[in-house]
Amino acid sequence: MRYTSESVEQLVEEFAQLPGIGKKTAQRLALFILKLPREKVVTFAQALINIKDKVRYCSICSNITESDPCYICSSPKRTRGIICVVEEPRDVMAIEKTNEFHGLYHVLGGALSPLDNIGPEDLKVKELLARITDDIEEIILAMNPNVEGEATTIYLSRLLKPLSVKVTRIARGLPIGGDLEFADEATLSRALEGRIAL
Repeated sequence: MRYTSESVEQLVEEFAQLPGIGKKTAQRLALFILKLPREKVVTFAQALINIKDKVRYCSICSNITESDPCYICSSPKRTRGIICVVEEPRDVMAIEKTNEFHGLYHVLGGALSPLDNIGPEDLKVKELLARITDDIEEIILAMNPNVEGEATTIYLSRLLKPLSVKVTRIARGLPIGGDLEFADEATLSRALEGRIAL
């Protein structure tokens, strides 16, 4: 016996598939959507469709973008000799909020995790190495401060050292086990300023 409509139950099931959304939160979201005016729901639905139809990965840095190359890679205002290597596009967003970093980025698409069968070949490591030319002065490794991030930092630092490029990491101002996207701007700013050579 159904206690609600099939459409509401379907929407609850869809919301419940999102990370961090449980059944109760999914129900609240579905009922909130039900109360919205139709035009707001259409706008919301169009935003979901747009993200699938228009967003892609930059051919240079692998960040998310609607134009290729992305805004950051094509900006003449960016410092071209410094590349900040991060795990995911959300990390680029977190660092950009600080307004402290003006170089380029390279998004690996994850971190090394042998338990999850994620090795170097599953990340954008070859693409990073291909970007290192004589013009590159520094590579900043800005991995999340957890076991996977630490393993990725160590792996990349060993790989990059023979290439005669300065390799640094962001300072340990971030909590162990945390993610860059949840750090506040002040903490990220201090971490960028206090980066150390590897």
